[in-house]
Amino acid sequence: MIRRPKPSPRHYAPLGGAPSTAPMATVPAWLRRAIPDAQSLAGKGVEDVALTAGAAIGALDAVVRRQERWAGAWRQRLALSAAAATAKQAGRVEDESALRDAVLLTRPGDFLSVGPAGSMLLAWRRLAGTPAEKLLTEASIEAVLDDLGLARYNEGVSDLTDELRQLAARDGTAGMLTGAVAIAERHGFARALGAWLADALLAQRLGWAYAVPLLGADAGLGASARPRRSAASSVAKSIETDSERAKGLLAAQARAALRAIDLSAELGRRADRLLAVAPKLRAKAADIVVEKLLSDDAIVASENIAGMSDRGLRRLFDRLGELGAVRELSGRPTFRIYGL
Repeated sequence: MIRRPKPSPRHYAPLGGAPSTAPMATVPAWLRRAIPDAQSLAGKGVEDVALTAGAAIGALDAVVRRQERWAGAWRQRLALSAAAATAKQAGRVEDESALRDAVLLTRPGDFLSVGPAGSMLLAWRRLAGTPAEKLLTEASIEAVLDDLGLARYNEGVSDLTDELRQLAARDGTAGMLTGAVAIAERHGFARALGAWLADALLAQRLGWAYAVPLLGADAGLGASARPRRSAASSVAKSIETDSERAKGLLAAQARAALRAIDLSAELGRRADRLLAVAPKLRAKAADIVVEKLLSDDAIVASENIAGMSDRGLRRLFDRLGELGAVRELSGRPTFRIYGL
């Protein structure tokens, strides 16, 4: 396991019941302009892109440090976006709605029924919901390989975790990012795993309690798993130079941080609306439902919640919808799903 200092208690103090009064996340205009897209990388040096990525991650760190009540829903919504991109990169047709259905409409504990694409969502949900200090154990990585359909390669997990430990100990944040992707590819894995590992390493480096899914949703990172080959062969056959790869990954990380910050602002407004109407709710166990909405991407209208019947839960969601506090996400008249 790769160990980092535990987060300071002042950053993760217990949360009260009142809506957040912290200002919504904002990104300076200069930083938005500075974050390059794929077409504008050619004229930039690695150092310039690294500085921009560092500024974007610094802005994201400020959001994470607030440890808002809706942070669980935020991370899981980002996990859903990463899973949809991973599925697309693997040649699958499932979009976010189909992935959400695959996991939420499966009986609790029956994860064998979620299908290959649903398992990809489980991999990213694992990143978002597991304490960061436990993400890079051999057991955790073996589980992720299974979720991503890469279990046939898991005989090298011990070597992979050793390399990650060494990488985290010796490299800076930029080197850690490019190194994580390179290690995944060297072991024959898809870049999706490299993105997963890079996000886990970043969380541990910054002392976050939970990782924020970032790189998985970037379309430029997709590649199918390749057969194993030597590091020398990989370098010889690569069409990217080391600096080009570093610039591309750093720019992707900066764009991902910006998307995460923007989503935090959007979900923060929705969460404040939910918390504002919560005192008006008279349904039994309504407080449990509110906390579930704040901590996860979505809830099925038929979810088993202690102290509340299926009919009572549906009526509560109807009421929350009327108050503008939740959205119905499936677009169906049955098997409805609700979230911020």
